[in-house]
Amino acid sequence: MSVEVTRSAFSDRAGEESSFSDRVAKLLARIDCRRADSSEQREAIFRLRYQAYLREGAISPNSSGTFSDPFDQTPNVYLFGLYIDDELASSIRIHVASKEHSACLSFEAFPDILQPELDAGKVIIDPTRFVADESLSRLHRGLPYATLRLSMVAAEHFRADLVLAAVRVEHQAFYRRAFNQRVICEPRPYPNLTKPLCLMAIHYPTAVDELWRQYPFIPSTFFERRMLFERRVPAANHKPVLQQALGRSTQTAS
Repeated sequence: MSVEVTRSAFSDRAGEESSFSDRVAKLLARIDCRRADSSEQREAIFRLRYQAYLREGAISPNSSGTFSDPFDQTPNVYLFGLYIDDELASSIRIHVASKEHSACLSFEAFPDILQPELDAGKVIIDPTRFVADESLSRLHRGLPYATLRLSMVAAEHFRADLVLAAVRVEHQAFYRRAFNQRVICEPRPYPNLTKPLCLMAIHYPTAVDELWRQYPFIPSTFFERRMLFERRVPAANHKPVLQQALGRSTQTAS
């Protein structure tokens, strides 16, 4: 499954676009965002992950040349590859966590921070394993924004309360500047990585208007959200949170 993002999603805000936003929107028009449902797509993403994390010294070398974990298999996960001219340029993994289904990587590292939010009935978007091809990221400076935009699209679709970012200290400034995310927990050891990460977050319902004003490329169409996030309902013992979230979104989105 794939959906191509076009400029039409942003046309009603074209007059407000800055030169930077316009460049990202033009990049989005070239990107084919594919949900990685096949083993071939996933393997390609796991290889890209391995190269990116190894380059940063965040993991140790292994014989497989891939990097994955059990959270790639949870029923509330969405794994995406973003392709430019049919070449894998970046990837991000998105978990939709709730009281009924808390599985997400950040919960493993920050349970004391996130459990009260989940107990309060909040829906949390946990984007992790954001990686990019080194050469393509240098060529397309807007690629991080185009990729991380998917976490905001997910928040809109699932009517989420919080969007997280588990990042290294040196990356805090980018997330603060780009998406107004704030540190809610100082660095801690993070599963499967050699470097500690801090936890940042934004309250999406109160931040969305400013995000859309600042970045006219963030808003998504109902069709795009459906193509990216709707899928066959998981097995009965997994269905509550995803069914409810999808149901709420399709009834209220426009």
